[in-house]
Amino acid sequence: MPRSVGALRLAVSAIALACAPHTVLAQAAAPNPWMSPEIIAEQSKAADDAAREAVANRRAKLLIAAMTLPQKFQQLTGARPEILPELPHCLGARHVTGIASLNIPTFRITNGPVGVGQNDCVDASIATKLAANPAAMAPAYTDPSSAKATALPSAIGVAASFDPAVAARFGDVIATEMNNLALHVFEAPGVNLARLPILGRNFEYFGEDPYLSGVMATAETQAVQSKGLIAMLKHYVANEQETNRMTIQETVGRQALRELYLLPFEMAIKDGKAASVMCAYNYVNGQSSCESKELLTDVLRKDWGFTGYVQSDFFAMKSTVATMTNGMDHEMPMPVQWSPAKLQAALDKGELTVAQIDQALERRYTQTFKAGIFDRKLVQTPIDFAAGGKAAREIGTRSAVLLQNNGALPLRHDLKKLVLIGKASRVYAQQAVAGGAVVGEPMGAGGGSSDVVPTYTVTPVEGLRKALAELGNGAAQVELILVDDDNRNATIDGKAAAFADVLARAGSADAVVMMAGTVSEEGADRATFTDANGKQLAEPASRGSGLDWYAHRGNIIATAKGPNPAKDSRTVAMIDAIMAVRSTSGRSMAAKSVLVLKDNAGVALPRSLVGTKAPAILETWFPGQEDGNIVADVLFGRVNPSGKLPVTVPFEGRGFLDSVSAAQFPGVIGPDKKQAVTYSEDLAIGYRWYDSNAGGGCAERAGRNPCVAFPFGHGLSYTRFAMGKPQLAAAGKGWQASVKVKNTGKRAGAEVVQVYVTLPASANALGAKQPPRRLVGFQRLMLEPGASGEAVIAIDPDASNHPLSVWSEKENKWVMPNGTYTVWLGRSSSPRDLVRAGVIRR
Repeated sequence: MPRSVGALRLAVSAIALACAPHTVLAQAAAPNPWMSPEIIAEQSKAADDAAREAVANRRAKLLIAAMTLPQKFQQLTGARPEILPELPHCLGARHVTGIASLNIPTFRITNGPVGVGQNDCVDASIATKLAANPAAMAPAYTDPSSAKATALPSAIGVAASFDPAVAARFGDVIATEMNNLALHVFEAPGVNLARLPILGRNFEYFGEDPYLSGVMATAETQAVQSKGLIAMLKHYVANEQETNRMTIQETVGRQALRELYLLPFEMAIKDGKAASVMCAYNYVNGQSSCESKELLTDVLRKDWGFTGYVQSDFFAMKSTVATMTNGMDHEMPMPVQWSPAKLQAALDKGELTVAQIDQALERRYTQTFKAGIFDRKLVQTPIDFAAGGKAAREIGTRSAVLLQNNGALPLRHDLKKLVLIGKASRVYAQQAVAGGAVVGEPMGAGGGSSDVVPTYTVTPVEGLRKALAELGNGAAQVELILVDDDNRNATIDGKAAAFADVLARAGSADAVVMMAGTVSEEGADRATFTDANGKQLAEPASRGSGLDWYAHRGNIIATAKGPNPAKDSRTVAMIDAIMAVRSTSGRSMAAKSVLVLKDNAGVALPRSLVGTKAPAILETWFPGQEDGNIVADVLFGRVNPSGKLPVTVPFEGRGFLDSVSAAQFPGVIGPDKKQAVTYSEDLAIGYRWYDSNAGGGCAERAGRNPCVAFPFGHGLSYTRFAMGKPQLAAAGKGWQASVKVKNTGKRAGAEVVQVYVTLPASANALGAKQPPRRLVGFQRLMLEPGASGEAVIAIDPDASNHPLSVWSEKENKWVMPNGTYTVWLGRSSSPRDLVRAGVIRR
C-alpha cells in the first residue's frame, strides 16, 4: 500500500475521517440461522476441506439474505480510521467494522510479509490528532505505536533455506501472533519475482524462480490458514517494480505470465488452498490489475478453480463498475470507488446489480466462515515474544548462505581480538537490519507496509560478544569500527581515528568481520533518477545492485540531487584496502576475514571480492530482530550454514541490469503520455537469463558462466558432501529422480539436492525460446558425519508447476512438447554442479 503522507492525502483528499467509537449493538436473543449450534457443528465435523467450504458457503448465503442494502455497501469495503468497537485501545485503519446484530465481527487485516506488520492497532490517542486534521491520516497506518510482534528474517531468506518446513514455521510464528492480536487476514505471502535485482520489495518475496516461490508460498499459506486465518497472495500480478507502481503499464507476454509470474500464484492456490488474493496497482497488458477480467475471472477462477475472494491493494482500484463486473470482491482500505453513493448510482443506472454485490460478499464471507472467524470472539492475548525470538533466530540461521570460504570460517572460539567493520552511514555493522532500516532509528520506522515493530533487537556487536562469552571466551576483545564514506576517518568503539588506524587494527586482529549490504523498502527501487517523478534514470540501473550505492530513505525515490539523494559509500574500496593489508596475526587476510552481506536480494560483486585471495562471504539477507545472534551463530559454527541462493549473484558490469533497456526499466513515455514497461526478455529472467546467454556476453566456458559470481542454488557448508550416481525411473504417471548423498566431513550438516529439466527442442516452436534448464524439484537432507541419505524427488507432469509443459498462446493451454527431456541433479543451477540423471522421451 502507499506509505508516503502525500500519497495518502491524495488518495483520500475528498474523504472525511470518522474517529469516534462505534456503538456495538446488543446481540439478538435467538441465534441467527447462520450462527446456530447445529450449522456450526456441521461445519466443524465436515469430512474435508471441500465439505467445510460448502457449509461455510451456505452460512454466507443465509447471512447475505438477511442484510439490508446499506449494510451490504458498508461490508464491501474497509472502514475509515476509527476506534475499534471490540478493542477500544486501538485506533484501526485496516478493518471492516462489524455488525453485531448480524453476528458479523470486525474483520481485521494485517500487513506482511515478514511478520505481523502494520496491523490495525495504533495508540488510540492518535484519534484526537486525526480528528483535528482529517487529511493527515498517515499515522493511522504507519505510526510506530503499532502493536508489537516478532520481526522475522526476510522472506527471501526463507526461500534460501530451500526447505518448505522453514516456510511453514515462518507462517506458524506469524499466525500465532496474529491470533494473539485478534487479527484475521495476513496480506502475504508475496510471490512476485526478482526480475529486477533492485526491486525495492524483493526481500518480501521468494527470489527469481517461480517454482521455488510457489513451494515456499504454499507451505506458508497452509501454516497460516491451519490456525483459522486467511492468507492473501500478493501482488497479482507482474508487480515487479516499485517505481511509479500506481500507474505503470506493464506489457508481458501471456507465455511468460503463465510460466513465470502467474505460476507461484497458481501453485499456492491449487496446493495451498489460499483463501484470498490481492490485486496490484500496475496495469497488465492494457488493463488495471484490479479490473482485468482475463486475470481475475478467466485465469483465477475459471482456469484455476479459485473459490476465495480478491481484495484490492490499498487505493489500487481505479473504477466502480469494471472492478466488480470483472471479479473484484473487497476494496481497501476505505470506501473510495465502492462508496455507497457510487454503488447506488451504478445500481440506479443498471450498470451493476444487487446479485453482483451479493456475489462479492459471498466469496469473502465463505472464506471467513470457513476459517472460523465468525465463531470466535475478538479477544487479544499476550504474545510469547521469547518464543517468537527463538523461532526467528532459528529461521535466520537456516537462511544463511555461505558463498565462499578461504579458511576464515568458522571463526576460532579462542580468538583474542575481533574487529567488526562497517560504514558509519549504513546500518549493517551498527544495528539489527530489516527492510527500510535507517541509521539511528528503531526497527519498524522505515515507512513500508512490511515494517514490524519488535520488543527488542540484537545488534551485531551484542551478538558477537554474547557468543564469545557463551563459548567460554568472554575476555576476547570485540571492537566496532565505523568508517566514513571517503575512507579517511573512522571511529573505533566511538573514538575518532584515521583510516590508517583501521587498517592497522585489521592487520593485527585475529578475525576481521566486515558488514555491508543493500537496504531497500516499499515505495522505491534502488536506482537514481533525474527527479522524484521516476521517469528517467540519472545513472545506470545496475548501480543500485552494488554495495556502494545508497540513499538515506529506502522508501523514497532517490535522485541525483534533492531531499533523498543517491550517494556512494565507497564500501568496495574500503574492503579492498583492508584485504590488501599485511596481516601480522599469523594468518593471511583471506584466512581470517569475513564479509557478511545483509541485502535485499543478493548483490553484484566486484571480481576483487571473489576468489582465493578474497574474504569468506556469508549472505544473511535482512536478519530481522535477532540479527546479532543469527550472524554470530553461523560465524562461530554453532550452526552449520545450509542455505542456497534463491537468486543469481553476478559480477559487477556483467548482470541483467547492465543490459536492460529503458523500456524494460523504468519504462518509457508513449504517445499516450503513460509510462510503459515491456518484459521483452520473455522467459529469460534470473539464472535463465544467464544460462541462455540472452545478453550476448555470458556464453558458458568449461561449465562456468563468466558473468556469474555465484549461481542460483549455490551454497557451501562447514562440512563436505559426496553425491553418488543419480538415477531416473518411471513412477506411476510420472518419474522419480534420486541420488545418494554422503556427509564426508566431520560436522553434521545439510545438503540440498536440486532437480533441473531441459525441455525438448520442439518446445521452442510453441512460443518463446526456452531457457537451457528449469528447476522442477529439490530436497534437503540433514546428515551426521559419515552418514548417508537418499534424495528422492518426484517429477509429476500433472503437478501445479507444470514441470514438463509450456504455455501455448495459440492453443491457450499447457502443452507437453514431444521429444527428449534431460533431467539433471546437483547442487546448483550451474552446469559444473549438475550431473545427468537420465532422459524422458515422449
